[in-house]
Amino acid sequence: MSDEQLALLYADGNNKAFDILLSRVQDKLFSYIFCMVKNEELANDLFQETFIKAIVRLKDGKYKDQGKFLFWVTRIAHNVIIDYFRDVKSSHIVDGPKENDLGVIRSDSVLETDREKALVNEQVLKDVRQLMDALPDVQREVVYMRYYQELSFKEIAKITGVSINTSLGRMRYALINLRRLSREHNVELQFA
Repeated sequence: MSDEQLALLYADGNNKAFDILLSRVQDKLFSYIFCMVKNEELANDLFQETFIKAIVRLKDGKYKDQGKFLFWVTRIAHNVIIDYFRDVKSSHIVDGPKENDLGVIRSDSVLETDREKALVNEQVLKDVRQLMDALPDVQREVVYMRYYQELSFKEIAKITGVSINTSLGRMRYALINLRRLSREHNVELQFA
């Protein structure tokens, strides 16, 4: 069954359908949230809030099978994250993460079995994560969605609530900034 069919089954009262659906999307959704907030405890809280909102919307019949469930729930997560940052900003509390670690994002297919190549590749991935952390939030978000979640610019635009041109512009500026940062810090971004 597709994610969309499972969502509709859950809306009709089938709790097992939701368990299956959750197991399918939880890793990608948590990685997205963690990438945006860079704090595991906060990411867990926002992940739970996202699914509570998704459950309520499913039960209220607000989910329509118009596309992929993952995009629908990622849009909810995006809004939860924005609401969180608005609340933090409005209360004048600076709650930045103690470490900017995108370590939960791994790409085993990139790493070769040869240990020397693996070390070079690990360093490149570490450098990319550090450079991404220096990007403004909206640029880091579009880079993450495009390269780590492999979403199209149309899908990114829909999730973030902006036009496709805005998504493309953010990516363009992100790539310009990543190139500039790599030159400034003498970082060679080439896999072995």
